[in-house]
Formats: sequence, C-alpha cells, structure tokens
Amino acid sequence: MTEGSQQKRVVVVGAGWAGLGATYHLAKQGYDVTLLEAGPYPGGLVAGWQTAGKSIEAGIHGFWYPYRNIFSLIGELGINPFTTWTRSSQYSPAGLEVESPIFQDLPRLPSPLGTFLYTQFKRLPLIDRLSALPLLYAVVDFDNSDAAWRRYDFVTARELFKDFGVSARLYREAFEPMLLVGLFAPGEQCSAAATLGMLYYFILAHQTDFDVVWCRGTVGEKIFRPWVERIEKAGAKVLPKHRVTDLIIENNQAKGVVCGDQVFDADAVIFAVGITGMKKIVSTSASLQSREEFRNLSNLGAIDVLATRLWFDRKINIPRPSNACFGFDATTGWTFFDLNALHDEYKDEPGTVIEADFYHANQFLSLNDQEIVSIVQRYLATCVPEFRQAKVIDSSVIRLPNAVSHFAPGSYRYMLPAKTNFENVFMSGDWIVNRHGSWSQEKAYVTGLEAANLVVSYLGEGTPAKIIPVEEDEPHIQVARSLNQTMRQWGKSILPDFWLP
Repeated sequence: MTEGSQQKRVVVVGAGWAGLGATYHLAKQGYDVTLLEAGPYPGGLVAGWQTAGKSIEAGIHGFWYPYRNIFSLIGELGINPFTTWTRSSQYSPAGLEVESPIFQDLPRLPSPLGTFLYTQFKRLPLIDRLSALPLLYAVVDFDNSDAAWRRYDFVTARELFKDFGVSARLYREAFEPMLLVGLFAPGEQCSAAATLGMLYYFILAHQTDFDVVWCRGTVGEKIFRPWVERIEKAGAKVLPKHRVTDLIIENNQAKGVVCGDQVFDADAVIFAVGITGMKKIVSTSASLQSREEFRNLSNLGAIDVLATRLWFDRKINIPRPSNACFGFDATTGWTFFDLNALHDEYKDEPGTVIEADFYHANQFLSLNDQEIVSIVQRYLATCVPEFRQAKVIDSSVIRLPNAVSHFAPGSYRYMLPAKTNFENVFMSGDWIVNRHGSWSQEKAYVTGLEAANLVVSYLGEGTPAKIIPVEEDEPHIQVARSLNQTMRQWGKSILPDFWLP
C-alpha cells in the first residue's frame, strides 16, 4: 500500500484450503483481511481436533505428487508435516486385489504405460485390463475446456465406461472403486467429465501422479496451526464461530458481510466454503437469492461421509499404511489407514490405531456408534484376519452428512466461476469452475490464490500470487490432442452437431 493510504478491506468467508490461501496472500500484500469461519477452529472439516487427549479428524487426506502449489506453500512455511512416499493396497471381500508401487522410483515410461505395467493386480486378468485401451480416446478428447465439460458432463461415468468397451469386471473391480473413493459416489451418479478430470489428474497424466504422502498428524495441527500463526503475523484477523448470513449490496457491489448482528465492512469479498456451506448462506441471504447464479446452487449436492477411528488392544501387522476397499457395500467405498505407521503420536502406541472412512455412507449414518464399530471391525478382519481376535478399547465415530462435493451428471452448468455477477464478490473452492486442471485440496488452494489475484486486479494494489501450473501433457498426448482438435473442427465444418449441449 502507498504511504498514507487507507488499507482496503477484504472479507474471506471459510477457513479451509481456499480461504486460508486467499487470506495469506492478501495479508502479505498489505490488505486488511478478515477471515470468517463458521466452525470453532480454522480448517473446517479438514482440520481435526483433540478429544480426551486423543487426536480426531473427519477423514484422512492424502497429498499427491502433483500437488505442486501445496508443496510450495509447505516449503515457504518451513514445516515438515508429511510422511515419506507410501505404497497403497486395495482390498475386496475376496482379499488383496491391487498393490501400487512408488511410481517415481521406477523407470519412467510414457503415460499411461507406466501406470498400466507397474500396478500389481492380483486377480484381474490381462484381457480385462486391456479393455480400457479404447477409453484413451476420451482421455485425449477431454482437455478440461468448457466445451469438453459440456460434452461429457451430461453422461454418467457408468455410461462412459460402457460406451468405450470397458469390461464389466474391469469397471466393477477397478474403475468404480476409484470413483467411490475419488468422487465419492457410484458410477451412475458421477459426471463423466468429472471422472475424466479426476482420473487424468491423479493417475493418468504422468506415471508419478499416484504417488502420495500423508500428514504425520492431523492437518490442523501439522499444517493449519503454523499457517494461521503466519497469517495472523501478516496482519489478518482469523475469527472462528462467525457464521455469515448475508451481504450488504449497493450498486452491484458488496459493501459488508453480515454475521448475525455484526457487519464487517468490505471492499471485496471472497467466498471459500463448500457446496453445503454456500447453500446455507444463500438460504439466509436476500442479496444472494436475488441472483439466479446463486439460486441455482440448490441444484448441486454433496455426499455423506462416515469417519471412524478405532484403538485396538494389540499390535496388528498391516502390510501397507493406506488401503482402499470395494465390494463390501454396493454403493459405498471405504479406506483404512494404519495410524501407527503414519502419525507421530501413535508410533509408540502399544496397540493398533486405525482410521476407517466411508464415502457415500448414507445407509450407515442412522446406526448407533457400537453398530458402526462392529461393522468396521468385521470389514477390517476380512482384509486383515488378525483383526478378528483384537478387541476395540476405544473408538470415535463422526457422521458428516453432505460433507464433500458431489459432481453429479449435469451439475457443471450450475457450478460457479471465480467471478460472480457482483463486481467485487469472488468464489473459490474445490467445486468452482477453473482451468488449472487440479483436483481436491490442491484445486481448493489454487482457487483461493486465483480469487486473491482477482481481488488484487479489482482493487489495483499488490502483486498477484504465483500459481504453479500442472505439469504439461507428455509430447504424445499433446500430439494426440492437437490431432483430435483438428479432426473435431474439420468434422464441425461438414457435419451437423449431433451432440446436445
């Protein structure tokens, strides 16, 4: 800011990856930033908390190899919150199905050949795996553009795989399990566009993309706490337990953010909340309800999650620290993690500590805690038989209705871009339309930086945040996409458009 000028005021709503990212950058640029969080602590569902002296969190979150911007932030903060790169396994009721190597340790092959050859399938026949080859056309055709999203978003993932000749067994034992723990819903409920975007970013773009590290404790303790300290040191105010109910709008500009009886004056506003949180704000806000783009958010949905943490009375040998599971329930995917191997505080625990998280867990939320713990132990024992003899000595069950974004078929047209129809109101989060190409926590953080850059541009002060792009497509993918675009343009010039918008 120029000497003697009044600081411009920015209000950020939501203290997850997006909100903290936007707040941190704008505070460093000299803005008067107030971060409002409805929950009792920054971080929202990701943060985690302590209860009875033990760490609890709403699910475990991985940090994948292509999270270039988050890893850059971690370096800037000077912290060391992560494990080493870990191997993962996949189980079904029949036992171990897949083991993944650490892909960066193996000779790099053109994508997706390395993923195909190095992934260790225990039961899935080669002929079924080969049935995925025609799907590569859709991977090439989907380039994350607006046109590509509109082409594929009305198609379900199940239809996509069927239309491209993927075998029923490959779909059932590989692709749908990925959807259940990646997009958190069965294939008939997932947009084909979101499916292609997620699969490409995490698995298919480059051989190393599926490599993952985990936080060595709760994300709140290991990352958000030192980050918030740095944010407050930069001059921003972080205010938990402040639920936003409305905006004060004058001449198409937000002049203030309303929290019950409090009003926070603003020269710009950034929303950084999930779909469910945003819908709650719209439901109480006459200003937002006056705009169709915000009313249309009622067409978007979210997925129920069940997060459990179990303490067992003995050490159990678990081959891999992170594991995904399928086939136990028709429409639910689940994961389990060996916290003795991942979290610092449990390394010397005399027993075994397991985190088991269930996605699209609608049918479980009405059960009582003991019923849920019994189901979790039975499922664990199917994967690792030693759990049958173990006794649960403590447990935590957290029900999270409508907790994660649901990318349903046809939802793209209702998702908001970073710029809204209000001149100084900007959006961020993992469900916002953007062209960076990332997903999940990385996408949320990137959209927070993008929203901060829109504020810098709008208010005309400060330097934009540097956003690291996703790694470029490999040369053979670039050539294939260029040829595909040429053929598509040529086809449009001589053929009618057979696709509905």
